[in-house]
Amino acid sequence: MFSVVDLLCHDPFIILDQNKLKSLIKHIEKFIKHYVCLNIMKKAQTFMAMILLFSAITLGCIQEEQKQPATIDETAWELTQPATEKPQSLLVYCGAGMRKPMDEIGLLFEEKYGISAHYNYAGSNTLLSQMELTQEGDIYMPGATYYFDVAKEKGFTDYEQLIAYHVPVIAVPKGNPANITSLDDLAKPGVKVIIGDPKAAAIGNLANKILEDNKIHEDVEKNIIARGATVNELIIYISMNQADASIIWEDLVVNSEKIETVAIPSEQNIIKIIPIGTLTFSEKNDAAKKFVDFVASPEGKTIFEKHGFTSYPNEKYEN
Repeated sequence: MFSVVDLLCHDPFIILDQNKLKSLIKHIEKFIKHYVCLNIMKKAQTFMAMILLFSAITLGCIQEEQKQPATIDETAWELTQPATEKPQSLLVYCGAGMRKPMDEIGLLFEEKYGISAHYNYAGSNTLLSQMELTQEGDIYMPGATYYFDVAKEKGFTDYEQLIAYHVPVIAVPKGNPANITSLDDLAKPGVKVIIGDPKAAAIGNLANKILEDNKIHEDVEKNIIARGATVNELIIYISMNQADASIIWEDLVVNSEKIETVAIPSEQNIIKIIPIGTLTFSEKNDAAKKFVDFVASPEGKTIFEKHGFTSYPNEKYEN
């Protein structure tokens, strides 16, 4: 009698009699049943193993979830505290001319209140444009009240303090090679003048106004070799002897080793006041107001005086 293996390995054209065919069919049926049962058992075992594994994982998750409330209860204070004590950060739009005192004030404020100040230094009008575009930030500090008033008219500011005076002076390179002694000297032929960009910096707009009020704007315009977007650019030009004169803020060149100043008589000059205030779209109103008040405090104004500013108010500059 043929086994199943014999049949499978035998000549495929073998001729079987009826009895042998029946016997072979029975063997094949037994083999199939055995294989099917064995395969089912293996699959059942695999399936059971998967069920056990899934149950173990689920049980572990349930137990972990059951333990979690106790952990949260035990540390509830620590988990909820950061929401109220998380260090805050303020975005301050600040005129480039106030960098030195404001950097120092920012560090002191953070040390005292745990709130850091991140500054965006640029020309006052440039900052105003950025604020209008982004509608973000907490504090605005331009180099003159004019820009703050514009921001107020646009509805960007709501709380204000006055900090110090910005006094324009004529800046010349060390040694004053062009022998500049007055505003009129800026109009002399051959004098190289650099002025702030009135579309970007407060000092640029103010310099134009001073020249116009003294009726020398057209003559000086012929001598202008460049316009700087910030007052710091003007300082670089003069300190590197790239120009004979500029009009900048007095406080920026106090004790400078590369720049001398020529005072502008009060009757020819325009003195500005530096304001600071909170922005209406700030989401940190209390912290922003605290920062503004700190800058306007005696402690803050002392820092401005240390850097050459005259703090507000002062009889010298009051009409």
